[in-house]
Amino acid sequence: MAPVPPGIRFLASFNRDQWYKAFTFALTFLLYTSFHLSRKPISIVKSELHKNCSQIMEVQTESMQQPRLHPGLDCSWKPFDRNNYKQLLGAMDYSFLFAYAIGMYLSGIIGERLPIRLYLTVGMLTSGLFTCLFGLGYIYDIHSLGFYIFVQVANGLVQTTGWPSVVACIGNWFGKGRRGLIMGLWNSHTSVGNILGSLIAGYYVSSNWGLSFIVPGVIIAVMGVICFFFLIEHPNDLKTASAQSSAPSNQKVHKSWNGVNGHKDLYLQYKPGAKAQSWDTELLLGQESIGVCVPVQQVVVVKSEAEPSPISFMGALRIPGVVEFSLCLLFAKLVSYTFLFWLPLYITKAAHLDAKKAGDLSTLFDVGGIVGGILAGVISDKMGKRATTCAVMLLLAAPTLYGFSMISQFGLGPTIGMLLVCGGLVNGPYSLITTAVSADLGTHKSLKGNARALSTVTAIIDGTGSVGAAVGPLLAGLLSVQGWDKVFYMLMTADFLALLLLLRLVMKELRSNRNRPGAAVEMKEH
Repeated sequence: MAPVPPGIRFLASFNRDQWYKAFTFALTFLLYTSFHLSRKPISIVKSELHKNCSQIMEVQTESMQQPRLHPGLDCSWKPFDRNNYKQLLGAMDYSFLFAYAIGMYLSGIIGERLPIRLYLTVGMLTSGLFTCLFGLGYIYDIHSLGFYIFVQVANGLVQTTGWPSVVACIGNWFGKGRRGLIMGLWNSHTSVGNILGSLIAGYYVSSNWGLSFIVPGVIIAVMGVICFFFLIEHPNDLKTASAQSSAPSNQKVHKSWNGVNGHKDLYLQYKPGAKAQSWDTELLLGQESIGVCVPVQQVVVVKSEAEPSPISFMGALRIPGVVEFSLCLLFAKLVSYTFLFWLPLYITKAAHLDAKKAGDLSTLFDVGGIVGGILAGVISDKMGKRATTCAVMLLLAAPTLYGFSMISQFGLGPTIGMLLVCGGLVNGPYSLITTAVSADLGTHKSLKGNARALSTVTAIIDGTGSVGAAVGPLLAGLLSVQGWDKVFYMLMTADFLALLLLLRLVMKELRSNRNRPGAAVEMKEH
């Protein structure tokens, strides 16, 4: 008999629950990748919406040895052909991010009260619609600033369905053990989506920038359909489906709400007159009811689970650490999203590259972000100190940003190296707070097992961070008029403020480690 290949033995070692965990991990990863994939095109297309007309004309006329400047040349997309184009582009960023920040506070509360699968599907389909609408502005020659602002606001609102939903889903499937590593790997979908969005948008930006939006819009809509058919919100959903599929044909599976004991009961009901079959279950009737005759139907309990009530907004704020991490994320996300929306344009101006090359180069920042997010998760798992890990990376990020602003003027090689380092230090804390920290706080011991709080806690933390994400690109648009060095000073200040907001939690972690050597281990227990 031939030996079983090692790969088959490895696959056979996984039980069914592990397979479903892996499937949910991969599916939610791809779902949120499509969200970021659809957000990235605007940063790539900015340099196409407003071009340097004088440089274009000199290149075009150089071969004729008659370099002339044509002020009336229509080389930019109206209304972004004006001198205040940076403010207009910043307003588009701000409209999306401000709507996203406001909508995020409501999204988590709504998401806890609706099926995650349906909520996420509707959000992805509508997000695909509005992303495509932005691209259709090129196809139908639309030059109204109001049109693009409306599309950005609408898209910002519907995109808030994504983050609380996927975090709640992944939190349902994975416990606290190695949560930092798992979430660090999983959260790389942010950078993967940015990279793919940059590559797709960059491929079309010079020939037809409308497709830079339409193609990602179609992708996120298709992923929404896949979400509807395949997303499994909670492991308990599998048990329900298994009970329904394995029940004999003479039985019906029902759910009922028992208001007396606060439990939701899943029970089997025999059809009247049907022949009873053996069923390994617990009878609903108690011992005190022995002898009571039930002539028509026999009811048996298969499963009984507590149905916790959703947590209130103020109740979520009272969870220890939620306020500090939320405010820290406000400044950390300000830095990350300023890079997300303005880095390609900065590279275009600083390194004198075209839009496609600048977009390709900016993906290195996201590559560094992937590595930084994973390292932050691994280190915080080992140390059991989420706040301390974030604080150290924020402390290193501020001087690194200053170095990047200086070194980026000295050629392509140093720029590539600094992009990788900056990406890791900037996105590491952002990644850790939005994933592992949010999941830790959403399953805090003070909640007494109420897993339904996870979506609300995630929405509060990310919603507060999204305020910073809205302000950062807007300030970058205003400050860049006075010089890009002002933008980097703003980013360094934001990093220091994020660090200051974590100091109380850092001191608390350090004290707990001295007083209780086993504290770090306790954080990793499920």
